Amino acid sequence: MQQYSQPHPRFSVLSGSSLSSAEHLSPTASSTRFSLPSAPSINTAIGTPKPGPRPNIYDRNINKTRTSEVSASALTFLFSEVVQYTQKRVSGINDLERRLNTLGYRVGTRVLELMVWRAESSSKAPKREIRFLPALMAIHTQVWRAVFGRPADAIEKSVENEDEYMIIDNDPPIERHISVPRDMNQLSCSSFTAGIVEAVLDGLGLPARVTAHHTPTQQFSSRTTILIKLDKSVLEREEILK
Repeated sequence: MQQYSQPHPRFSVLSGSSLSSAEHLSPTASSTRFSLPSAPSINTAIGTPKPGPRPNIYDRNINKTRTSEVSASALTFLFSEVVQYTQKRVSGINDLERRLNTLGYRVGTRVLELMVWRAESSSKAPKREIRFLPALMAIHTQVWRAVFGRPADAIEKSVENEDEYMIIDNDPPIERHISVPRDMNQLSCSSFTAGIVEAVLDGLGLPARVTAHHTPTQQFSSRTTILIKLDKSVLEREEILK
């Protein structure tokens, strides 16, 4: 008599059924023994709506972001990378300061454009400054507050030269976490800020040459002076408007 091996206990239930072996192996068998309920989707189970498209930054209202602030650490990190990137592509300190000034000039043109747009949209009779001193006060307060979150510390006029004015910043935010090597102690990274000031003055029709100088004191080690040397045409117009 031919003997058959006993089926494995895991398949003992199948061996006793009346289905054929082909039906046991077929995934489409009609037996309800192996049917599983369909798993609901994650969105259906949790009930979360499908995420929509991200808002476009160009669709935002510019006036609503007037009081928004940028992380100081993010600004410092970004400016530090800009300085390091530029330093590797220059031949000396003067070249580095010139390139930082050029980058700041590009930022200054956009800052002035944004401030003028907000002034015109929020005021029924917007005013454009044509005199130098009111424009300098606006830079000292409004431009500094728009870029750095606070006004500058002081404004001074040169005693020796009639065409020179100075904006004093005792603690420039962009230089707080920058360590200048000893062999580059003449470098002033605030040349970036000088470029912003020069762009704003040019946009207001008050051409000038703006440079940054490191003038530390015992109380403020990172004190910086933004030197503004006006063009002769500005002085001539100021004499006419007196």
